[in-house]
Amino acid sequence: MPHLKVASFETSSIDEKITGDTLLRFRATALNSKEEILGVEFEGEEFLLQLKPDNEGYLLKYDKVTRPLKVNLLKEALDQVSKILDMKVISSNIAIHHEKKPLSSEYFKKIEDFEDIKFPKEKVSVEVGFGSGRHLLHQAKKHPDTLFIGLEIHTPSAQQVLKQIEIQGLDNIWVVNYDARLFLEMLPSNLCDKIFVHFPVPWDKKPHRRVISPSFLDESMRVLEKGGRLELRTDSDNYFWYALQTFFAVPKTEVEVRKNELLEVTSKYEARWRKQEKDIYDVFVKCLREDEPKAEKIEFDFKDAKYSDGLEERLPKEAMVFEDYFVHFERIYKIGKESLSVRCAFGSFDRPEHKYILLDKQGCRYFASLPVKTTVNDKAHQKITEYCSHV
Repeated sequence: MPHLKVASFETSSIDEKITGDTLLRFRATALNSKEEILGVEFEGEEFLLQLKPDNEGYLLKYDKVTRPLKVNLLKEALDQVSKILDMKVISSNIAIHHEKKPLSSEYFKKIEDFEDIKFPKEKVSVEVGFGSGRHLLHQAKKHPDTLFIGLEIHTPSAQQVLKQIEIQGLDNIWVVNYDARLFLEMLPSNLCDKIFVHFPVPWDKKPHRRVISPSFLDESMRVLEKGGRLELRTDSDNYFWYALQTFFAVPKTEVEVRKNELLEVTSKYEARWRKQEKDIYDVFVKCLREDEPKAEKIEFDFKDAKYSDGLEERLPKEAMVFEDYFVHFERIYKIGKESLSVRCAFGSFDRPEHKYILLDKQGCRYFASLPVKTTVNDKAHQKITEYCSHV
């Protein structure tokens, strides 16, 4: 990824360059290391650059937590910062490539979009981990009256399906590059007709990472309309039996099981497994309930939290683990004498949020974007606010 190697210089001189006329907004120094971070605002986006000492001088690179999606924007920012600070560049890999931006499509949706979104079709179905997208595309063509939301954390697969949506002229697929276990919380109750989970990763050595879980089942039943179905398809014996245990653990359920049923469309992986004569299982769970609309409105307001003298010493050093969430103040940076930047991990054990928090005498905010509005993130936020409000 983009970075510059630059000769040694006195980093305190950066403060003189931080004005309203440049893209530099602040410089922060880690309390327990020589690492520094630079706050940047460039072309309407806020993000951080890391300045790390090495044998030749410093490495100036992007920060993973706040990295913008547009790589060229990041490269341009690195180039401008090096010029503003008169850095002597030893080596660089920030050549600008003018290609089509990844995931640039009206059918690509961010997780934040679902905080207030209108669904263009009367029916909605979700596919978790669509892979090559053959099943997702087939269903969309077969059911033009249904909006299909495809979830896939593998970015190249998401890009491939977005291309196919354009090639095939489809208007009823949304692609979301996010983890399904948290995404379902963003959907209204009783919305979906079907939720497909086809050939999920078995995670035999790390079962806690499986998509199917008691909490996922509960959220699926909330999101499904009464009579809707959660459909699991797997070639893993272990996953099949694990799923049955999970589904039958609830007080009332209706489950249908089929074995080696041929579908209208077959993925390349399924074709390979059939040649190997592997068994393929289908498990259908029918939703038997109708849920109340989600009433809670999550707001990430820090209220009266602000920097107070010595706060950097009072923040807990170790991770705080609670029943269904955690909070860990991973690294603390000092900005001048009366401000902090805190890198924090929090929320779900399986899919934690990583955010920076800026605190000064006036208040407190997340940098550069808000967390996803899930229940566990809200609980973690309340705990973070509590610790940041201590005087």
